[in-house]
Amino acid sequence: MLTSQEIVTVKDLGAPSKHFSSDKRMIAQIAKTSLAPIEMTHLLYRLAEYMDAEQIVELGTSMGVTALYFAKKSNATVNTFEGNAALINIAKTNFECFDVKNVRLIEGLIENTLPEFIQTNRKIDFVLMDANHQYEPTMYYFQEIVNRMAENGVVVVDDIHSSKEMAQAWKEIKSHELVYASVDLYRCGLVFFDPALNKQHYICSW
Repeated sequence: MLTSQEIVTVKDLGAPSKHFSSDKRMIAQIAKTSLAPIEMTHLLYRLAEYMDAEQIVELGTSMGVTALYFAKKSNATVNTFEGNAALINIAKTNFECFDVKNVRLIEGLIENTLPEFIQTNRKIDFVLMDANHQYEPTMYYFQEIVNRMAENGVVVVDDIHSSKEMAQAWKEIKSHELVYASVDLYRCGLVFFDPALNKQHYICSW
């Protein structure tokens, strides 16, 4: 993907891109600017593995790379949501290339597809929120999933300091009554739902 010169049409469904001024974008440029750093993908996988997460939800598939990391956990079901048709096609190609069987790609605007998913599925162990990086959508996603989290579940919120409104969303999320611990890694924030943690909040360097 980092070498692909193919041009695709990617519409910003959330906050406007800081890297592109046009919908016509080269796959190599998308990969360079939007894929998570390898250190973060390793962290996410290790965290899911440590918590033995079986039901994983990713809001914002992009090209499917992070979902592939989660899929390495063979006993997990990865439900990944994406609304952009061009990115969906790239992600599907990547999933087929690696022949993963435990990833379910849910297509369409997340605000339309998430409520039905929440109603028809069991408790969620792990959530990565990496879709619409604006206050209102972020809070909507969190409010939809918070009551479906397993007691030992974790939610990872990406880009918590990318803007004032994301910082506000992070402040409210970590203060939610069902959140018993949080970790601010600057690039992302982790919130935990285990009552045994007694409202502990940490700030760590990335």
